[in-house]
Amino acid sequence: GEALSLLLEKSRWKPKVFELRLKEEWEAIVGKTISKYTRSISLHDKKLTIYTDVAPLKQELLLGKEQLKNNINEYFKERVIDEVIIK
Repeated sequence: GEALSLLLEKSRWKPKVFELRLKEEWEAIVGKTISKYTRSISLHDKKLTIYTDVAPLKQELLLGKEQLKNNINEYFKERVIDEVIIK
């Protein structure tokens, strides 16, 4: 496990691994309702972009961006996200 962590740290794969895990575990992180109405998510340069077509959800996510960022970083036990963008 330690060798794999070191390999990910040295390579540029770590952000991609986090993005894949985030997509796979999105429902576990944010819950079924938010997950259902989220069109897609992407992670680039520690910026999480969330796409949704549902206006009330967009408003809720905008108001709770800081909490969402903290929840995701706590879920991964590492600083994965610095900023949340809602589109």
